[in-house]
Amino acid sequence: HGLKDGSLVFSEPKSARSRRSIALSPESCIVLRRHRKEQEAAAELLGIPFSEEWPVFAHFDGSPRQPATLTHAFTKIARKAGLSGLRLHDCRHTHASLLLKLGINIKIVSERLGHSSVVLTLDTYSHLLPGMQEEAALRFDQLTAPAPLEAVPAAAD
Repeated sequence: HGLKDGSLVFSEPKSARSRRSIALSPESCIVLRRHRKEQEAAAELLGIPFSEEWPVFAHFDGSPRQPATLTHAFTKIARKAGLSGLRLHDCRHTHASLLLKLGINIKIVSERLGHSSVVLTLDTYSHLLPGMQEEAALRFDQLTAPAPLEAVPAAAD
């Protein structure tokens, strides 16, 4: 995190759950690999030895950017896209909401968010659950409904 004097402090996450591994989508991996290749190419052009330890969002020399830099860049891009008022943190909520709408298990969503308990996730996103209850009931009926009569083979005489 950044300090008022402009220096950066790297510290341990606030809780054990904050340090976690999550699966990334294939598209996210492609974008991150492309970004890393661009970092490597920029370092080579500048004659700077590249290091795998460089942060994802680094200056050309590999030094870390201020955390607010990403936030400001996101806000600017969102505004240009007609999404003024959208915060970077809102993407986290959108991600969780979309996963729940897709029917992803609440425990998995909670783990991805790093919540200390699934109760916190439920409290935060419970407004999404009523529609999901109806969907669950319909899908259960589809799974357990008897086969239509015409689909049942006739008994041999």
